Amino acid sequence: MQYIQPQTSEQIITTDDFESVNYIADVDVAYDEAKNKVVGAVVVLDATTFEVVESQIAIEPISFPYVLRLFSFREVPPLLGAIEKLTTVPDLIVCNGQGVAHPKRCGMASHLGVLLDIPTIGCGKSKLLGEYTPPPESKGANSDLIDNQQCIGKVLRTQNGIKPVFVSIGHKINLTTAVEWITNLTPKYRLPETTRQADQIVNRCLKAL
Repeated sequence: MQYIQPQTSEQIITTDDFESVNYIADVDVAYDEAKNKVVGAVVVLDATTFEVVESQIAIEPISFPYVLRLFSFREVPPLLGAIEKLTTVPDLIVCNGQGVAHPKRCGMASHLGVLLDIPTIGCGKSKLLGEYTPPPESKGANSDLIDNQQCIGKVLRTQNGIKPVFVSIGHKINLTTAVEWITNLTPKYRLPETTRQADQIVNRCLKAL
């Protein structure tokens, strides 16, 4: 595994490599450790109205142990299972986690983006690594997330006076565009509308197991 992440990180494209975005997706994973089951969910929204166009789930046995900083090897397989069922191909995928803001510069958002060859954004609720100056309290304010003197992401305030989120490049997108999309996707709440929808779907499925 220690070799796969650096190899994948070398394939990451950090410039915008897409035209229009009509459909935007998000993914989420939930676990039932007692039943050794993992649920992967994907939801596709209309990029303009934020209405749900399609959602899919995949339920699989847990195939990889919980290892800090290796979440993608645990979460990507069920996510691929759900994404493969889609009839609506997303133009952009937001991932609740990290992209290049990762010790190996290859978090789940980057791993998934490279595998699928689709633009992806990492949008984490918390910081995995790096240092930053807290951005101003106003919506849209942001500051650099720095690791080893390199900007690996942005700390973005999506609502006035609310804790920021941590945005990073996943694949085929630049950081400025990634921040613009996350700002766009958070008209009312701290987390993107896509993330909120994916979370609801995966938790409903988990309760039904």
